[in-house]
Amino acid sequence: MRRTLHWTTTTLAAALILAALLLPNTLPALQPNRFTRIPAEAIIGAVVMLALPRRPRIAAATLYGIGLAVLTVLNLLDMGFNEYLGRGFNAALDWDLLPDAQSYVADTMGTAVATGAAIGGVILILLLMALMAAATIHLSTLLTTHKARATQGALMAGTVWITCTALNLQAFGMPIASDHAAGALRTHAQRTVDSLEDEARFAEEAKADTFGNTPPDQLLPDLRGKDVVFTFIESYGRSAIEDPIMAPGVGRTLHASNEALAKAGFHARSGWLTSATFGGSSWLGHSTTMSGLWIDNQRRYRTVTAGEHLTLTKAFQKTGAWDTVGVMPGVQKGWPESKWYGLDRLYNAWQLGYKGPKFSWSTMPDQYALEAFQRQIHGKEHDKPLMSFVILTSSHQPWAPIPKMVDWDDLGDGSVFDAIQKAGKKAGDVLTDTTKSREQYGKSVEYSLTSLTQWMERYGTDDTVLVFLGDHQPMARVSGNHASRDVPISIVAKDPKVLDKIADWNWTDGLKPAEDAPVWRMSAFRDRFLTAYGSTPHASN
Repeated sequence: MRRTLHWTTTTLAAALILAALLLPNTLPALQPNRFTRIPAEAIIGAVVMLALPRRPRIAAATLYGIGLAVLTVLNLLDMGFNEYLGRGFNAALDWDLLPDAQSYVADTMGTAVATGAAIGGVILILLLMALMAAATIHLSTLLTTHKARATQGALMAGTVWITCTALNLQAFGMPIASDHAAGALRTHAQRTVDSLEDEARFAEEAKADTFGNTPPDQLLPDLRGKDVVFTFIESYGRSAIEDPIMAPGVGRTLHASNEALAKAGFHARSGWLTSATFGGSSWLGHSTTMSGLWIDNQRRYRTVTAGEHLTLTKAFQKTGAWDTVGVMPGVQKGWPESKWYGLDRLYNAWQLGYKGPKFSWSTMPDQYALEAFQRQIHGKEHDKPLMSFVILTSSHQPWAPIPKMVDWDDLGDGSVFDAIQKAGKKAGDVLTDTTKSREQYGKSVEYSLTSLTQWMERYGTDDTVLVFLGDHQPMARVSGNHASRDVPISIVAKDPKVLDKIADWNWTDGLKPAEDAPVWRMSAFRDRFLTAYGSTPHASN
């Protein structure tokens, strides 16, 4: 019995260590053939353990086990980040995103689930560290107990590894020799070094600005007198227009909306922008578009928002010819970035008068947010035209439950959405099913597009100019593992002179950009927009 227990424990310890050394960092790579390889790190570890005296060996084995646990956590984080954000985890940048992830889970699944997940995650990490340390100590003891045979076995394994490497021998479609763990650690270390170097470079880059010293009277002269609305639609990406599951419904919505706007006298042109982010971190897309800088991580975001780099929205404020407002139904706490964006006033989730239910993460339906914007801001008398910065949230994952359109005159305080929210799908049912997620994502984009274009049709005037775009593609599980980062962008206006100014952009007529319409980096939009509408460059250094 004792012998059976001993060999069972040994087998499990060896399997745990090999799994940690060979675990890939993406879900598609999680295949059986990944675990049939010979890891160099195991051979080196065995050699080191055999060479050390007892106490240093136990200390080294403990550190080795904890290191394997850390490597496993990093690989699991890579899996999650690749699945949702289309990139690996960055230890220098991404710890700040974990509280946001917990808040997202709380909004989606409830506070109890979020708290339980956070506590459970910490316990699992500590348990993993203890198990890994125990496994490495157990195996190191076994090696020294049978030192002669273990030494011979390590030499043989090393010889086989070198031979397989030299001859590039494979089994089950994979190289037999592996140094995957060392490579993973090198990758994470290089990401950290690159991030720190990038931060210093970007701080210098952000100081230079093509329009930083442009006098107020030379900014946006060709839009004077216009009410300009910049609107981001959450997760409105190229996949919504081209994916075979989402595209039919979204395409019908864009076609119907285009016809309705044309009937009301509006016309549109559309193109593509390549977003600085993917699957989440929407603020990176917003700030990239408005600043003209490529802001693809949190450190860059903090650097630029702490500085004086001119945003497109602030350019309107700088002229003195517009009142500038922000409508942020997703903001539920202080938002100091409003100063950097140049917003005279900010309306967050608590200032739009909504009394209805939340729709998962989204605090209120887009239709209500737009009606509140009209009622409290856009529809009132103003001494100056408005420049509005509006962020719509109904198409934010997990895309369940999704609001439905109601009569605009019946919106009231939003209580009309109670029954719609209760009858909708549950977030948990959608999150775990890829097909349902894709279907519901498409429906959420249809809803957001319908809300916005109906608002324009209902409340737009001869002087209204609407610029709307997506902030990023939906997560990889919905858009695909190799999806582009492109998002649609459209400019809608009744005055033909507004669209004539961008005729040389070669954008597609209507709300749906053609597949071969121009694609720009998102950071190029600010300068192109300022130039198109008459701004004169005066650079700052």
